[in-house]
Amino acid sequence: MIAARAVAVVIGAAVLAPPASPVSATHPASNAARADASQSGVHREALRNPAHPEWDVDAPDLFRARFRTSKGDFIVEVHRDWAPLGADRFYNLVRLGFYDDTRVYRIRAGVFAQFGLSGDPAVNAVWYERTIRDDPPAQDHVRGRVFFAMRGPDDRTTQAVISLRDNPDYYEQGFVPFGEVVEGMDVVDSLYADYGESAGGGMRGGNQGRIVNEGNAHLDADFPLLDHIYQATIE
Repeated sequence: MIAARAVAVVIGAAVLAPPASPVSATHPASNAARADASQSGVHREALRNPAHPEWDVDAPDLFRARFRTSKGDFIVEVHRDWAPLGADRFYNLVRLGFYDDTRVYRIRAGVFAQFGLSGDPAVNAVWYERTIRDDPPAQDHVRGRVFFAMRGPDDRTTQAVISLRDNPDYYEQGFVPFGEVVEGMDVVDSLYADYGESAGGGMRGGNQGRIVNEGNAHLDADFPLLDHIYQATIE
């Protein structure tokens, strides 16, 4: 199963101006500082206020989001007609910087990779229970498809999953793809997977409390080899 909950929290975001040069995977501290510095005051405010009007922006019919990671870049292409509610949530999470300076904390090798809990516990506290309604399943779960984790009906929040292989049973389980990786799937395949379920577990397993409550401080201390998402931006 796919998912990842805990006790009281989930993620935030903040739109960032793209860096002047590509983010270097060898200097995570400087990349995190650059991302933080590029966040506008409005976006920082929105990350801590789910009622902020910035969260009501509809996604374009088709858009791409670039994720700059410690292993390189990958690009997710989102089709709003596949899952309008999911696409809108993902668009605004990326646009407002929610995924910046986070970790890819759960990988089942060869099956899926999961990210989307904030490195900032204060942001997790705001977003952990901010669910959206389900979109009706419309697309197959083939390799590279991207969708939100959930525990049950109408329970999607901020945690995103990338299929590393065809996973047809996810359709029956109600997971709804909103996009797919169109560039950099080799990067996704290379993300550090040896911690398996121990770093993040799943929402249904209830093993994410320390990530939710302690953020990057916990992951960096106890799971230092996890790959970083330095910055996510709308192309």
